[in-house]
Amino acid sequence: MDRFVGQASLEWWANPEICLEKYRIDITVAVDEVGTWQATGRHAHLLDTAQREGWDFLMEMDPHFSVVFPGEDNEENSGVLVRVFEAADGSLTLMEVPNGHGSVNITFDLT
Repeated sequence: MDRFVGQASLEWWANPEICLEKYRIDITVAVDEVGTWQATGRHAHLLDTAQREGWDFLMEMDPHFSVVFPGEDNEENSGVLVRVFEAADGSLTLMEVPNGHGSVNITFDLT
């Protein structure tokens, strides 16, 4: 893939079995001749208050998401692991995580 413009999902996985949230995004991806992956995007729909609170919580806890493109299965190991940066205007910059590693291990009790 040299360039992709369309929609994809940003998925935040707590562990291999639990995807806590999925966000639809409009995305533009470019891959240069040496394979460097760069992407920008924006939420496909305005987030309501609850979605915005969830997004902000996940971004603060660990801004690493899987980008899943149309036609890919929705399993934990699918997609491309990225670190997401959000600008004040809501635009997103997605940077591929080398070797698929980048998230920190966080344990928290939901009870």
